[in-house]
Amino acid sequence: MNISELDFDLPEELIARYPADERCLSRLLVVHAGDGRWQHQNFSDFPQHFEAGDLLVLNDTKVIPALLQMHKESGGRIEMLFLRAEGQVARCMLSGSRIRVGLELFSADNQGKVLLKEKLPRGEWLVELEFGEWISFLNQHGCPPLPPYIRRMRGLDNDDEIQQSDFERYQTIWAKNNGSVAAPTASLHFDDEMMSQLSTAGVNVGYLSLHVGQGTFLPISCDTVEEHPIHSERFVIGDDLTQAIETTRISGGKIVAGGTTVCRALEAWAVGHQGETDLMILPGHPFNVVDALLTNFHTPRSTLLALVAAMAERQGADAGIDFVKKVYAAAIDNDYRFYSYGDASLWLPPKS
Repeated sequence: MNISELDFDLPEELIARYPADERCLSRLLVVHAGDGRWQHQNFSDFPQHFEAGDLLVLNDTKVIPALLQMHKESGGRIEMLFLRAEGQVARCMLSGSRIRVGLELFSADNQGKVLLKEKLPRGEWLVELEFGEWISFLNQHGCPPLPPYIRRMRGLDNDDEIQQSDFERYQTIWAKNNGSVAAPTASLHFDDEMMSQLSTAGVNVGYLSLHVGQGTFLPISCDTVEEHPIHSERFVIGDDLTQAIETTRISGGKIVAGGTTVCRALEAWAVGHQGETDLMILPGHPFNVVDALLTNFHTPRSTLLALVAAMAERQGADAGIDFVKKVYAAAIDNDYRFYSYGDASLWLPPKS
């Protein structure tokens, strides 16, 4: 698949840099790919698209405060994104000038210090914590790892500070397992009332854990999507969810992935991946578990957009990416908000 097929023009003003006033006040574009049509709704309408016995699968990963503003002894600023740790040494991505092995970096309050140990491929570094545990260090000095296009805390907006509300709103209401450096954004729209409505409607809810890494959101720099080296991500699917999937299949209910992270984990698990996956879902993918997909609106030239095109084909669209572009054009014409803090789309299969 050529990267140019995943390109589209997005007005800058439609990139959501702040969340909606309340979680469920986002908009929802409901897509029936098999029929070639879509409906403009609000996220509060989400439960009406389910029947008793359907299964909604959600990701219970917890976003860690992985973004750190560090500085050299000389005062030069270095932005550090924590990825994962083994003991005192972590993989991180660094942004700044004159970065070298042996450099010491200090937290804003000078109470924390790290040492750059080794430069790795793809912009990563091995970074050693002077003392303590990384999760404690992050909780004390880190901020929510908002995507770069939000730009706050980077001095590119008039309001250049991470908001206190970001600590709450860049996190799902059910988050519990530390490990993600980006939120499973399709789930940011849910509040307690929505979960209660789904329960009342007889919709079953299951949870898995996939810890979102930075690779999911990296732009594709190759000529074809297949050449793109996607990062592996860790996931766990327990016995309860396995049983719920089997029960739903037997009863004829539909299985809905609450986000691309859930879709990736379920489809990887279905083909035998255990614990970690580098599965890239492209048009032509033979879906084994997922029938429907809830997801936000994604960036051009991204693997996530390719995944949505694959789902559109699975649901009956003749040319998945062409249909997705029509849907996205309709979203742009109607001023939907894009990306992590933006609005949502629900991709539904034809009714049997």
